[in-house]
Amino acid sequence: MKILVLNCGSSSIKYALYNMDDKSVMTSGGAERVGLDEAFVKVKMPDGTKKKVMHDIPEHTEGVKFIFSLLTDPEIGVIKSLDEIDAVGHRMVHGGEKFNKSVVINDEVLATFKECIDLAPLHNPANLKGVNAVSELMPGLPQVAVFDTAFHQTMPAHSYLYAIPYDLYEKYGVRRYGFHGTSHRYVSHRVCDFLGVKMEDKKIITCHIGNGGSVAAVENGKCVDTSMGLTPLEGLMMGTRSGDIDGGAITFLEKKLGLDADGMSNLLNKKSGVLGITGISSDMREIDDAIEKGDERAKLALDMYNYRIKKYVGAYTAAMGGCDIIVFTAGVGENQYQMREAVCKDMEYMGLKLDVEKNKTVRGEEAVISTPDSKVTVCVIPTDEELMIATDTMNLLEK
Repeated sequence: MKILVLNCGSSSIKYALYNMDDKSVMTSGGAERVGLDEAFVKVKMPDGTKKKVMHDIPEHTEGVKFIFSLLTDPEIGVIKSLDEIDAVGHRMVHGGEKFNKSVVINDEVLATFKECIDLAPLHNPANLKGVNAVSELMPGLPQVAVFDTAFHQTMPAHSYLYAIPYDLYEKYGVRRYGFHGTSHRYVSHRVCDFLGVKMEDKKIITCHIGNGGSVAAVENGKCVDTSMGLTPLEGLMMGTRSGDIDGGAITFLEKKLGLDADGMSNLLNKKSGVLGITGISSDMREIDDAIEKGDERAKLALDMYNYRIKKYVGAYTAAMGGCDIIVFTAGVGENQYQMREAVCKDMEYMGLKLDVEKNKTVRGEEAVISTPDSKVTVCVIPTDEELMIATDTMNLLEK
């Protein structure tokens, strides 16, 4: 079975074609600058070579159409006919309380998904464009929706409710939903397979740390808490997002700066976080370089960044009454050993002992980085959200 995975953003379309017989990636890539000048598609071949193809992509249907043409291209294509594609799995950002698992897309699902647009006005419309583009280009091809928020729908009410008037939750669905759910689900399952343990009796903390970041508490295979909220702004300090901030500070700044709601959202989502503190970049590699040159604000930003991850790990350990496994994943989590060391430092009180040398040598590979006598097993597990989407799609179609 061959499954195409699509992740449609506001100005981008990421894709990967899987051969599910052996779960191998036949090809992958992404269209960038959709709707803008100088649009292009980057294609990664199975042998690791990459090719950049310039192409005018005014909107998502044209982008998906061009990606389909590349899949069958005589030079860089990997299939002879689009008929070889058995289904398309879509990353859908916000399913609200409507969806707690992946579903086969039909008219009813689309109508319900549209009801969640208010919760993610930038992401959900782009997701819909991808679905509609596939329907237009290949009518009748099965499509599956995999939601970022679904894994977190097992959180109890005391975890997800905000302490605001209850009717605002009832009327508008204002509550914490959490994101990166497909990643948290994948690594929490994968780490148990990797360690050869049953997740039904484990307390796991998964740290998805990239330009956006979130932490989740997973008890007996179910999410019981996560750091992101109604939107991906809440929680950790991120590349350009502020993370947790006093609501009073928001109204204070709106008045001082003369900002409306959109202006404040732009400040907190795109100009804050690591970028806001350093004034340099949101890229941790550039921050590391600045620290080596003695930049004090870069050092401060890194200390803030690591501290907040540590704080959530400690909070979720308390919430679950212990922790058996901590997982680091995503771009920073998989590759920045300094961050992992800083988070795990001074946690011997909970029985955690980091193998400092082992931690330094691990980059983007599955590994245990705690000592053999550590009561908490600390692992690095590369995430694979696309494979999770492809697997969900296959499983639903086989049912």
